[in-house]
This record gives sequence, C-alpha cells and structure tokens, in this order.
Amino acid sequence: MSIEDYIPTFAVEAVYDLTPESLRRHGIKAVLVDLDNTLIAWNNPDGTPELRAWLDEMTIADLPVVVVSNNKHARVKRAVEKFGVDFVSRAMKPFTKGIDQAIDRYGFNREEVVMVGDQLMTDIRASHRAGIRSILVKPLVTSDAWNTKFNRARERRVLAKIEEKYGKIKYQKEI
Repeated sequence: MSIEDYIPTFAVEAVYDLTPESLRRHGIKAVLVDLDNTLIAWNNPDGTPELRAWLDEMTIADLPVVVVSNNKHARVKRAVEKFGVDFVSRAMKPFTKGIDQAIDRYGFNREEVVMVGDQLMTDIRASHRAGIRSILVKPLVTSDAWNTKFNRARERRVLAKIEEKYGKIKYQKEI
C-alpha cells in the first residue's frame, strides 16, 4: 500500500460546490458520487433542497450523476429515487466493482469520469484502482454510522502520513 493511492485528484468543500462549468473545464462528462455524508447526511436519508438544486443543475447541463454506494439496495433506492438518480448499491469500495458497473452501464469513458466521496479509504482508493479521477469532499456531518467509524480511524492514520509527506489537503470552493 502506497499513501499515493489515497491522495485525491481534487478536494472541494462539498459536492454542491461542483459546477457544470468547472467539471467541463477538466474534461469531466459524468459524476459518480458516494451517498452517505457526500450527497446526503447518513442520518438524513431524505436529502435537502440544496441536493435537489445541485442535481437539477447537473441534469440541465446534461452531466449524468450516478450514486455509487456500499449501502444495500433498499437504503440507496429510498434515498435517491425521489431525485430520479440512478445508482449502484453494494459497490464494495475500495474495490472497483461499483465504479466499473456504473461505467459499463452507461459506456462512460474513464478519462471523462470522476468519483466524488468523503472517504480516502473507500472512495478515493477505489477511484485510483479503477483508473479514474477523484474528488474528496468534507463529510456533510461530523458523526458517522457505526460501520464507518472503523474506516475513519484508519483514515486518520493515512491522512497523517499524507500530510507529513505532502502537507495538508487544501479544500477548494470548486475544482
């Protein structure tokens, strides 16, 4: 394991800061996005008006958004169906199963896809393995579901190594 496998291509404050213009400037034509603490707070499965506005903006700009989540089908479906967003559940990040499934389903070009997520250990690592760019966002809420707490502890150690070698990750307002 190399710490470089956990370094995101970009880091932004929140997924809602990503604009169609900034994505296109970087040649991005499709957005894969984690669900919990990236798109919605893990403990608020109904989302927010801000989420609705961001998804509408992406739809109008003809930039497909596909949720790629490690959660089970029923949980992801409940969270995204009212927004009309397609998803891949049980994605098995940090492995590439879910990312590959989404790319294959839509015929996306890997050079034109980005994975957005709040965890180095799953989202960013899976992106590296899948050969696509990544965007790290700050978690929407500071608490985590019980099964994420283990990853966060490991993530703190990896982050400390990244910061020791490269300095702090700087979160931008857009890419």
